[in-house]
Amino acid sequence: MANPAFSEKTFTKIDFSYDKSDIMTVESTLTKVGILLFILAASSAVSWVALIQGWSIAPMLIPAGCIGGLLCAVILVFKKEWSPQLAPTYALLEGLAIGAISAIFQEFALIAAGLTFGIVFVMWFLYKTRILQATQGFIFGVTAATGAVFLLYMLTWILGMFGVNVPYIHEGGIIGIIFSLVVITIAAMNLIIDFHLIEQGAEMQAPKFMEWYAAFGLMVTIVWLYLEILKLLSKLSRK
Repeated sequence: MANPAFSEKTFTKIDFSYDKSDIMTVESTLTKVGILLFILAASSAVSWVALIQGWSIAPMLIPAGCIGGLLCAVILVFKKEWSPQLAPTYALLEGLAIGAISAIFQEFALIAAGLTFGIVFVMWFLYKTRILQATQGFIFGVTAATGAVFLLYMLTWILGMFGVNVPYIHEGGIIGIIFSLVVITIAAMNLIIDFHLIEQGAEMQAPKFMEWYAAFGLMVTIVWLYLEILKLLSKLSRK
């Protein structure tokens, strides 16, 4: 599975010895997705204002949000039962980073948000109508592609620490634009797998706290998709 918060074994590694009257449902999970996105949006708004107004805390928002969000995500992978507390915390911290980044690219932020939710809606429609299905081959292909992107980003980051810049892919030329389009496509394909795993959890009657975990997993993909679209729009403006 591509999303690090999700895998095909996500719902097989939890304790199913609980009250079966209090189980995960798709509808309730989607409600929690909405709650997390609201928290993220509210946190982003505060962070946006802080950066625009030049508050003293502004320079710390991106590193604090990214590091804090990453820490929450890592803990959640191993402690899924803490999801009702940590998933909202993740959304709050991630919002600090997203808001500051969006303020830096404010001319593209609204368009990027609209495109992101447009893609989410389209992918949900394609999934529900079974035009796209999370088959084993589909999951394997998306996993491999996402892993390749992750390794490339890690390599770029490590080389950047030594003053070495990977050419083209982060620039505004045709190669950089094509690369962003490919990554956006891969992120969108991850949504299909996320939707599949949410339904799988409901069918397996996973415990109620897994709704928060599944909502967190879907939000990770949505945030990734938004950032990649923001990056693409920035590249297009430099072409």
